Amino acid sequence: MKETVMSGSITHGKAPQTVQMPFMFRLFFGLFFSASGALLFTLAFPPYSFWPLAFIWMVPVMLAVHRIMPERLSGLAMGVGVGGFFYGYFGAMFEGVLFMQFLPLLIGIMAALMGLRDRLFHARTGYRWFILHGAAVWVGIEMIRGFIPVIGTWGFAAYTLYRLPWIVQPVSIFSIYGMSLLIMLFNYALAQLLLACMDRRWKFEEKNVPVNPARAIRWAGGVLLLLLVWGGVSMSMYHTPEPDLQVAAVQPAAIISPEADEEGINKGLQIIGGLTRQAADEGARFIVWPEGYLSFDPRKKETSFFMQLAEETGAYIAIGYIVQTDEGLRNEATVISPEKEFLGVFGKDHPVAFAGETSITRGEYPVYDTEIGSLGTIICYDLDFTDTARKVASNGAEVIGVPSADWPAIAHKHYSHVVFRAVENRVSMIKADTAFNSAIIDPYGNIIKKHVSPLGDRAVLVGGVPLGSSDTISMRWGDWIGWISLAAMIFFLGMDFYTAFWEKKQRG
Repeated sequence: MKETVMSGSITHGKAPQTVQMPFMFRLFFGLFFSASGALLFTLAFPPYSFWPLAFIWMVPVMLAVHRIMPERLSGLAMGVGVGGFFYGYFGAMFEGVLFMQFLPLLIGIMAALMGLRDRLFHARTGYRWFILHGAAVWVGIEMIRGFIPVIGTWGFAAYTLYRLPWIVQPVSIFSIYGMSLLIMLFNYALAQLLLACMDRRWKFEEKNVPVNPARAIRWAGGVLLLLLVWGGVSMSMYHTPEPDLQVAAVQPAAIISPEADEEGINKGLQIIGGLTRQAADEGARFIVWPEGYLSFDPRKKETSFFMQLAEETGAYIAIGYIVQTDEGLRNEATVISPEKEFLGVFGKDHPVAFAGETSITRGEYPVYDTEIGSLGTIICYDLDFTDTARKVASNGAEVIGVPSADWPAIAHKHYSHVVFRAVENRVSMIKADTAFNSAIIDPYGNIIKKHVSPLGDRAVLVGGVPLGSSDTISMRWGDWIGWISLAAMIFFLGMDFYTAFWEKKQRG
């Protein structure tokens, strides 16, 4: 049998056939493949939720970058794949916010610049680092995004699995970044395997460096084994515990406007009061109101109403309110007890910067020890970062209320974040939205109750949840997989420049 040696790899049988394709033909199909990847990833997220697509979406993008597209335009395929996904994912989410509408284009340009270097780096290194490099860079960038106020964790690969609590349990060890890393490892392992198959048959450019098929097979097997181990560990950790506490999320489809007169305030109080009594009649002992339902501090205005309501219902009520001051917004949540005592105040930790929001009382993470358990609160956009829920849980919270004020375009997406904050910290969480998406999640990511309505409506969700343990490796160690991935990304960046320098030096 004839053996052909190519760049250190051995293929048996015929040498790869050189494919002669017109430039425009390659360009068209390269862009088609990369755009297909963007579409697949978009469809993996809610509202579509075809989650298996998250494990294959990068494959057509990588085929376009490394083989189909002409080398000098390979970065364009990465830009279309990644930027196209962000356009499909964010889409109409930020209508009216000019900067956010241009965000996918900005991300696409950055990805295009990285894409060209990606192809050149792997050609120089014989695709030895293809899988680790790709997954680490993706998760490393997710780690950076987690610090950017205008993005947070939106669009993280792991969120595609929010409806599968049986597979996400190791998130309590590895955090959401560990789940994203596993998904991207699978993507790149499959892509490398297909690249190796292509290289055995075709050669698109004379200088193409082929992927070693034996290495690709070993990596694919290793990543598949890792996925199976993850799944087995997850199922061994997964539980559906018996509830300890009845909780409620009140979705009133209204707020009390800052311009409301006395009659308007009374009407708003009667609406929320009626819904709260309904929740209490169904057994709820911890009742969460939405973000900013009040335009005043309940400890200083209409105080007797809140005291009477808490006493009458026998429930602890988490109240969201926003007060405009000369220094900025006080976006806060307080909890009042059945004994008519205000237990403390939490200030929103992550104000929505792109909307000009401030939160001048942020920085404290109170937890209230009560007869029904240890209660904490976070507010809306705090869900989109891993740190706030972790800080509240580390202070001992067993149940966390989440007042929120979403808008229609994110109704199908935002509550999915609650699943991961709950599992990361092993706490029950109650998201009460103004009008669009409320949910009750237990510490294992089980969605006990949810109500999603992009058109907006009124709802009361009541469900039983266990008290959380607030004790996980993810809670104690934080985003450690994210940090490791970021360090690996920096390492590979250094290796890229070093190998480029060495290659240039060898050429004289």
